[in-house]
Amino acid sequence: MAFLGHIIKRALTLRKYLEYQQPEPWYIQKAVIYRLLKKAQNTEFGKNFGYNEMLKMNNPVRQFQKQVPIYDYDSMHNEWWYRTLKGERDVSWPGKIEYFALTSGTSGAPNKYIPVSHDMVNAIQRAGIKQIYSLAAYNLPPQMFQKGVLILGGSTQMKKKEQYFEGDLSGISAMNIPSWFQHFYKPGKEIAAQKDWNTKLDEITKKAPEWDIGMVCGIPAWVQIMFEKIIDRHNLVTIHDIWPNLSVYIHGGVNFGPYKRTFNRLLARPLVNIETYIASEGYIAFQQQPNADMALILNNGIFYEFIPFDDSNFDDDGNPIDRPEVLTIDEVEEGQPYALLVSTCAGCWRYLLGDVIQFTNLKEAQIIITGRTKHFLSLCGEHLSVNNMVQAVQMLEDHFNIAIPEFTTVGIRKDSRFAHKWYLGLHNYDSVNSEELQEVLDLALKKVNNDYSMKRKGPLKELDLEVVPVTAFYEWLERRGKMGGQNKFPRVLNKTQLPDWEEFLNTKGVISSQANSA
Repeated sequence: MAFLGHIIKRALTLRKYLEYQQPEPWYIQKAVIYRLLKKAQNTEFGKNFGYNEMLKMNNPVRQFQKQVPIYDYDSMHNEWWYRTLKGERDVSWPGKIEYFALTSGTSGAPNKYIPVSHDMVNAIQRAGIKQIYSLAAYNLPPQMFQKGVLILGGSTQMKKKEQYFEGDLSGISAMNIPSWFQHFYKPGKEIAAQKDWNTKLDEITKKAPEWDIGMVCGIPAWVQIMFEKIIDRHNLVTIHDIWPNLSVYIHGGVNFGPYKRTFNRLLARPLVNIETYIASEGYIAFQQQPNADMALILNNGIFYEFIPFDDSNFDDDGNPIDRPEVLTIDEVEEGQPYALLVSTCAGCWRYLLGDVIQFTNLKEAQIIITGRTKHFLSLCGEHLSVNNMVQAVQMLEDHFNIAIPEFTTVGIRKDSRFAHKWYLGLHNYDSVNSEELQEVLDLALKKVNNDYSMKRKGPLKELDLEVVPVTAFYEWLERRGKMGGQNKFPRVLNKTQLPDWEEFLNTKGVISSQANSA
C-alpha cells in the first residue's frame, strides 16, 4: 500500500517549498568560517595561529589565509593530529576526538587516520537529511518512499583502541544512524558489520528476496558486482525481477559514466542516478535536482578554498608550490580547474583534499570532479585529466558498442621520449581487436584534449594499450586487501603500483610488456 509513500512524498515536497531562498554562496561561507574560527579559538591550533585576535579584525578570512599554512595529511598529522590520536583534547578541534576514519585512497599509501568529531557526525547526518529532502525534486513513485534503502559500504564494525574507535567512515556513520532510519536501512547491522567482503556479498545475495528495495547507495563497481551475484544466484533476468520498486541509485567516489552500459544490462528500466561527493573529511556535495551537477554543501561546517590547478601553482608531481594563489568562492570562475582546500568542524584547516573540481554554475555552487592533483598525466605538457580519460573511454564505448567499466593508465618512457600505457577492463576481453581500440582511443583523446593532440606530434611518442578481463581489476584490489567499501581502482597508476599490477597480470596469464614508469 502506497498510502504512507504519498504522505512522505508530500511532506518532502512541502519542506522543499518552505525552505527560504538561499543567500549568495560567499555570504554563507563567510558565516561558516567565522563560526569555525570562533569555536576553535581556544584549541591548541587556534591559539598557535591567533584565532582570537583574527576574529576581531575587519577581514578575518584574509588574515586566516595569511597566517594559517596549507596542510596535507602528512603535515597535519605530524604537527597536530598525532596528539589527537594519543587522546589529547582540544588539539585542532574542541573536545576529545572519539572516532577516526581509516582511509588509504587510491594511492596505495598506508592508512590515514582522519578525525571525525561529534560535530562532523552531526554535519554528515544533516547533509544526508538534506539529500532526502532533495528527492522531492525528482519524479519518483510514492511507493518508493516507503521501501528499503540498501547501503553497500565498508564494514560498520569499529575497532576499539585505547583512546578511540577506528574504522570506515560508513561504520562511524552507521553507529550514529538516526532511530527513524533503522526501519529502512538494509542490509541491517549484522551483515553491515561483516568485515570479509565476499562473505558480506554472499549474505546480501542470500537475503535479497526478503527485502523490498527502493534505493541503493554505493561505489558503482561493487554495486554492479552485487547485482550480478543476485541475478545469477536467483536465476533472474534483471535486478528488477527481485526488487521491482528499485528506482534510485546514489553513487559517488568515481565517475559513473564507464559503468552505465553494464548497469543498463542489469536493469529492466533506468534508475534515477544521483551523484554524491563524500570524503573521509566530510560531506562535500550532492546532486540536488535532476539534470544538474552536484552542488557544494555551503552551510554545514565546511569552509572551501580553491587553488587554480595549473603550472603556476603546482609542480610536475601534483604538489602545490610554496604560497600558491588561493581563492574563495566569490573569486572563482566557471570552467577552470581548482584543487580543493577544506577547513572543517573536525579540525581540518586549509587541508588539501587532493581532488580537482570545476564550477559549472557559480550561482548554484554546482561543480564536477575532474580528477586528482596526483592522478593526471602530464609527462611533457599534455595535461590529461581523469575527466578527459573518462570522456575518451565513453567515446570508445559508443564507437564499438561495448562496455568498459574499468580502466587505468600510466606514463612510461620510450627511448628518449614518452608514451601512455593503457589497460582496459572488459567482460568479453578476448572478443575485441586491441589495435582498433588503441587507434580510436588515441583519436578520442586528441579530440577531448588539445594539449595531448599537440604533444602526440612530438615528445609523446605513442599510446600503448592492453585489454584485460575486468575481473583482474577487482582481483588485484582483493590481493591488496582493498575489496569493497569505498575502495576503487586508481585511474592513474603510480610508480610503486605499476610493477605489482604488471606482475599480477603475468601471473594471471595476461601478456603484459614490462614498462618503465616515467
